[in-house]
Amino acid sequence: MSGGERDPVVLYVDYDDADDLIADYAENLSRGATCVASSRALPEGASVQLLLSFPGLVAPILVEGLVRWVRPGDEPTLGIELDMSASRDDLAAAIARIRDRDPAVVKRVANVVVVEGNPQVAELIRHSLGDAARGALGPDLAATIRTCDEHEALALVRDTRVDALIVDVYRPVVDGARLIGAVRKDLRRPELPIIAVSAGGDAARAAALRAGADIFFDKPLRLSEVVQAIRALVNRKSG
Repeated sequence: MSGGERDPVVLYVDYDDADDLIADYAENLSRGATCVASSRALPEGASVQLLLSFPGLVAPILVEGLVRWVRPGDEPTLGIELDMSASRDDLAAAIARIRDRDPAVVKRVANVVVVEGNPQVAELIRHSLGDAARGALGPDLAATIRTCDEHEALALVRDTRVDALIVDVYRPVVDGARLIGAVRKDLRRPELPIIAVSAGGDAARAAALRAGADIFFDKPLRLSEVVQAIRALVNRKSG
């Protein structure tokens, strides 16, 4: 799409979470301006539409504006002046509902860590669980997905909020069963939902469940089953 009053460029602005958007609103958006990193430099004066979103937001927020300055680089930064004449009250109302975590506007978000050596399988899991727009996890639950290795997973479970763990049993450094055991015993997280996956058959199943996995799935995965299991386990944890 080209810049211009009748043909605005659509820019997707993805925030880390609700608090990230609320902070940008307090510092910038409420004052009628913001900065956006773009994949291309647009000319000054170009008409743009910003779609503001974050994981768990039921529908993106539309704000219109004009490019007022451009900072060139590998990822150009655009200074956007917002058209607040029509959207100020709507934007303020939307932010208020987000701040209050209105369930009609913001879903609960489950932070899911995936320890999977096959990049294609990891991407399939990420797509199946993380597509909030399709509502894969239902009308009230969304997910953020982080893929990592065994050591990163242990650090995340120890230091951050993790709501569920998906572990490939056969890992090159620390096998999945040992990782699960470390989460259960060393980190003392008996309540953390853990799904183990493997093509290793009965031996892998027995090792994973013995270590403390809640559920085991054979590969190739039926992703609908993984989605259903995550939803059930996260709801059980929060219930």
